[in-house]
Amino acid sequence: MSSRKRVWYDEAGRKLDPGLVEELRYKRKKDPYETDDENIPVIVYFAKSMERSKVDDLIKTCHQEANNKIGNDLGMDNTVCGHLTPKMIRKIKDHEAIDRIFYDRQVTALLDIATEQIGAINVQEQSGFTGKDVGIAIIDTGIFPHDDLTKQANRIVAFKDFINDNKEAYDDNGHGTHCAGDAAGDGYQSDGKYTGPAPEASLIGVKVLDQNGSGRLSTIIKGISWCIQHKEDYNIRVISLSLGAEAYESYRDDPLAQAAQEAWHQGIVVCAAAGNDGPKPMTISTPAIDPFIITVGSAVDQNTESRSDDEIADYSSRGPTIDSLIKPDIYAPGTDIISLLAPDSELEKQVPEQIIDDYYLQLSGTSMATPICAGVVALMLEANPALSPNDVKSILQTTAPPMFDDHWGYIEAKNAVAMAQNYAHNQLEVSEAK
Repeated sequence: MSSRKRVWYDEAGRKLDPGLVEELRYKRKKDPYETDDENIPVIVYFAKSMERSKVDDLIKTCHQEANNKIGNDLGMDNTVCGHLTPKMIRKIKDHEAIDRIFYDRQVTALLDIATEQIGAINVQEQSGFTGKDVGIAIIDTGIFPHDDLTKQANRIVAFKDFINDNKEAYDDNGHGTHCAGDAAGDGYQSDGKYTGPAPEASLIGVKVLDQNGSGRLSTIIKGISWCIQHKEDYNIRVISLSLGAEAYESYRDDPLAQAAQEAWHQGIVVCAAAGNDGPKPMTISTPAIDPFIITVGSAVDQNTESRSDDEIADYSSRGPTIDSLIKPDIYAPGTDIISLLAPDSELEKQVPEQIIDDYYLQLSGTSMATPICAGVVALMLEANPALSPNDVKSILQTTAPPMFDDHWGYIEAKNAVAMAQNYAHNQLEVSEAK
């Protein structure tokens, strides 16, 4: 029988998430005796129903040593964030107030003729639905007040900046602006050529990623919590998340997946990008691993109106998830999508060859497919505001023609909106029958 000892973090069990263990292992290689004071960004879950005095004791213990601080509220029950040294994590991991400690790892923007092709133009012209007044929260790098969002009417109804705390809408990276146009651009600067599915939807910009398109789990969670808190203020019915991080464990324990799930349970439809790590299986990122929310994969539309030649984008992440769940839930066009350019942004500098007609930018990724899906959801919610998130997901999947030899199909706006309307009529008939 071996008497070999294991390192303390390998014996911690579920107290430390796998991502944190990996980071601690990396730190130990540089500092085997844990003598330096370099800290790690963490998210701490307190044990449920824990006495406040014991939580206060934990926080006091952390603050007794330099470079250790927790207590930054994330807006989620029993959850805070902060920075702890490996030595302090070792010291507090068995404290009775601790349920679990997570590595507050980086999250990144998922970047690697769509509106007409999915039938949204048909919906706008024949049914008159444009997503009017339905609030879509773009949780991303911000939103630049592009003419396609502000000229005919300023549809950026709110802006919250968790990175630099600016009050006015801006986007120093450009990714969020592109996503906003994917969902709700009205084509003002292109005479209607580059129009999103929901050109009259309201937009709520929530900046959680920095100039380089990166952020922390805790910042994304704050953004989601802010949307839940301000749902009624801005009629936030949809959240679009074109961001993600590698999934290390079940959605049941993943803090970002749980935050997205909470928004869903609060009545907000959440669309999340599957990720750009395909074609390998089991590459769905978080929060897209969550079974409740709508996980969007990317298709190549071949720049034709016909759908017969479309295929899954090679880069689009595949399921199953880390929990062996079937994902993505639906596919939308995401390759070579032309949308809004944020001037003087990082993307403008990085891919100048992708700029179209001075005001637009061509990008590919599940980042683009996700807000296109969110725009279609806005059309459905305008057609029937009574739809629950579960109703929306069911209708989207039911009306999406099976393609690509995948479990779910290719988004089809016309049929989805028609079913949403019929659902409203059925609800009315049932109500009158009572």
